[in-house]
Amino acid sequence: MKRACITGGAGFIGSNLADRLIDGGVEVVIVDNFSTGRREFLAGVASTAGVRIVDGDTRDTATVENAVDGCDWVFHLQANADLRRGLEHPRRDLEQNTIATSNVLEAMRARGVKQIVFASTGSVYGEPAVFPTPEDAPFPIQTSLYAASKLACETLIEAYAAGFGFTGVICRFVSVLGERYTHGHVFDFYRALKRDPTHLRVLGDGRQEKSYLHVQDCISAILLAARHHENSASAHVYNLGTDETLVVDRSVELIAEHLSLTPEVEHTGGRRGWIGDSPLIRLDTSRIRALGWRPQLTIEQALLRTLEWFDANEYAWRDEAMESALS
Repeated sequence: MKRACITGGAGFIGSNLADRLIDGGVEVVIVDNFSTGRREFLAGVASTAGVRIVDGDTRDTATVENAVDGCDWVFHLQANADLRRGLEHPRRDLEQNTIATSNVLEAMRARGVKQIVFASTGSVYGEPAVFPTPEDAPFPIQTSLYAASKLACETLIEAYAAGFGFTGVICRFVSVLGERYTHGHVFDFYRALKRDPTHLRVLGDGRQEKSYLHVQDCISAILLAARHHENSASAHVYNLGTDETLVVDRSVELIAEHLSLTPEVEHTGGRRGWIGDSPLIRLDTSRIRALGWRPQLTIEQALLRTLEWFDANEYAWRDEAMESALS
């Protein structure tokens, strides 16, 4: 893996992946439109030899063609990840996820690059009947535009693998925690308690069971799968997660304990926090484990490390509205 392109390389997972690749001597091209990615996350690598940062969007084919030229692998992570508010902007998942992935694949085909790792999601399983859920579980009716768009991306990659000899490694993540984490339950709860230490509103009944994975464990699995299937000219799907879950209310307890708070917790009710929110996520990870991978951190350890990073990096969770509320 001499040169890699990372789309969404200024984001949470992408910037951590960039660090790991650069430390391993890989030349890296980072593509990000910085709508949600943070320039601060790239401060440590911006001037490193062999690193190129492209301020651009995956929906622009010319930008992507230029970025992937000469690369051995493309790690396609750039996407709209706002699952909860998907119904408020129905075209966003289509344009930023599915159409953008089509552009990336066409740019790769135009420049003769045939190896892609795709960041998919465990949300494609919807509300499955089998737990832990394996990669070959039947897909239920999709309940979120985000998951539907990601599943469409997966099928495009599989079709390019079959039709054009691409190698496609599709990674279905659970929620990922760790340094540079910027959205999701833990982020929202931490920021809300910083805004109002006395009260926290929790969507749903708080009994939803979520699975989490530390970002470094996630990256280790991604790279292992990519190297295992190098030049395989087919598509391969992997679940990435832990064998445990964390109840939402327990995550609230851990965050409150960390902040030395005892807030009043208000639940909005119902088994789901929003349409498309799965009450239970637990993936079967035996396929990636068969390659020798094991997570190094438990969910609670990953959550604690995330909170400690928030404490030390206020810029990552404060915004102007919060500054006014906290002043």
